[in-house]
Order: sequence, then structure tokens, then C-alpha cells
Amino acid sequence: MESGEIRGSRKKSRRLCCIVAVLAVVLLLIIAIALGVSLSRRGNEFKNTFMQRCEKFEGNNCAAIWDAFQKAYVDRDQCDVPPEAYDSLIEAAPLETSCNRMMFWSKTKDVAQDLAAKGDCFLTVEKTLLGSVLDGLTWCGKRGSDETLTTGCPKWNDCVKNPVRSFWNRVSAEFGDAACGDVTAMLNGSIPTPFDQTSIFASIEVKRFKSSKVKKLDIVLVTEMNSVTNCTNKSLQDLQNMLDKGIIYSCLEVQKSQIQKCSSDPNKSCGSCW
Repeated sequence: MESGEIRGSRKKSRRLCCIVAVLAVVLLLIIAIALGVSLSRRGNEFKNTFMQRCEKFEGNNCAAIWDAFQKAYVDRDQCDVPPEAYDSLIEAAPLETSCNRMMFWSKTKDVAQDLAAKGDCFLTVEKTLLGSVLDGLTWCGKRGSDETLTTGCPKWNDCVKNPVRSFWNRVSAEFGDAACGDVTAMLNGSIPTPFDQTSIFASIEVKRFKSSKVKKLDIVLVTEMNSVTNCTNKSLQDLQNMLDKGIIYSCLEVQKSQIQKCSSDPNKSCGSCW
């Protein structure tokens, strides 16, 4: 091969390498732009969902509530959002107080929610403005950004101070503080420890019940054919010992199927569900 041919071949090779490099850079830019657009779209979808749910509750400044919500987690480490970061949000959207109607739950969310949806018999935290707006959603921020992210966020047990976990801890504390009159709690009778000390109900809500406001706590132990627990369970005795003196305690075992049948029957009152 002549030297001129060799030089020509090298030039072609370098030119090809340059073209490949340029194409790679362009491809990376396209991917980055597409990813940014996708994340921005998801953030907008999250805000739209937030606002639509909020606006179902009349008489609230949903724009101000959104701003207070974002301030809790934007431009923050995803595992360093403590419950008190949501204090301003609670102030912007105070929880309703509904004596004799408040229902708490632990590992019985579906059955409790179905019953709470039946008329105005019971109020769960998920039926309050903030609980309803954020139920089932995932969100977080990141350092150096004012975005609301919905992917890549810590899961519940990934870290204690993640945005979602801290929100539910904070709003549950507020819900517990608001408890008054006769209070109902649905616990799971199909597990060995229905009153789990690590649950939000045990670790946060029950500790907020004060005898000056709460007169009675009615435990509805939701049972099934394979249930392993009844009202004499040791964990329920621990619950009684934890209650503020003066709060009356009762426990009733009720079949899940009975509650579900009652929830779906518009002609039955909530009082007849057990």
C-alpha cells in the first residue's frame, strides 16, 4: 500500500470516529431532553392531580396549600424531610374535627375506607382534605432543584425521614390530636399482633388520645375464617394499658364479610355493621 493511501485511510478513520462521537453526543442530548420533558410532564400531572382533588373541598385556597406542600420537600435531601417540615401545610389546611365519627385503622385500610365511603358515618384521615389529596401518591424533591419528582423517590422503609412517610406521620399526629367523643379503630384479626407497636396507630395516634376529649375507644377486630386473633390478644391488652386513664375501652370481633356487605348496602346504617 502506498503512503498516500495509508494517510487517506487514516483520515477516513478519524473522520468516521468524529462522526460517531458527534452522533453519540447528539443522542445523549436527545435522551437528556426527553428525560427532562418526561420528568416535567410527570411533575405537572402530579400537581394537576393535587389541585383537582383539593378543589373538591370547597372554601380552600388550593394554590396556597400547594405552595405550602412543596416547601416541605423541594430542594431537600430525599431522606431528610422530617414530619415537622409539613407544619406549614397543616396550618394552610387544618384537619376537620368530627366528634364520634373518627375512625382509625391498622392493616385494614381497604375495609375501613369502604365503610368510611358509606355516607357520613365515619371519617378516616384519608377522607380529610390533605389525606384525600395525597392518598396513594408518591413524591419527593432533590437538592438544587425546585421540581416535584414522582419516580426515583425513597420507598416507605428506605429511610425514616422520606417525604411520603413523614407526611403521613405528621398528618396522623394531627388526626390523633383531633380525636374526640367516641372513637373507632379497625384492627386486623388475621395477624398475630393486631396492635403493632411499630404501626402509625400505635406509635403516633393512640398516644395523642386524651381523656379530656376522647370518651371511648371502640376496637373493631376484623376477622376472617382463618383469623388467629381475638379480643383477648396480648397486644390489645397493651393497647388498654397505653390509653389515657378515663378513656373507656371496648373490643368487638366482626367478620370482614359482614362489614363488606354492610358497606355495599345503601339501605343499611353504619350502626348495623356490627
